[in-house]
Amino acid sequence: MPYLDLRATIAEAKLTKYLLIQKPKDDKSGFLAQAGYNLGNWWQLQQELRQFLFNQATLHKKTSFGDIYEIKGILIGVNGINLRVATYWIVDSLTNETKFVTLLPD
Repeated sequence: MPYLDLRATIAEAKLTKYLLIQKPKDDKSGFLAQAGYNLGNWWQLQQELRQFLFNQATLHKKTSFGDIYEIKGILIGVNGINLRVATYWIVDSLTNETKFVTLLPD
């Protein structure tokens, strides 16, 4: 099992316009709110997600855009509540850059 690049990109927009915004379908904001994450502290979520890169990754699937890896672990909430999550990262097939894709409750 590989380790992913610690310099991986976690786009601000991925957090502020996707994960932390309530959506009618596939909403993750309510799940993350349990641990105290919201738009006002998105950068803390970004920092916590970066810690997952220190764990080994498992190949989840290969796509034409790149290989998608899964890293499971505990998201340490800003309010003391921890969430078990699976995070997904893609290694771009053209640039070899690692980017955060999403997370799911585990």
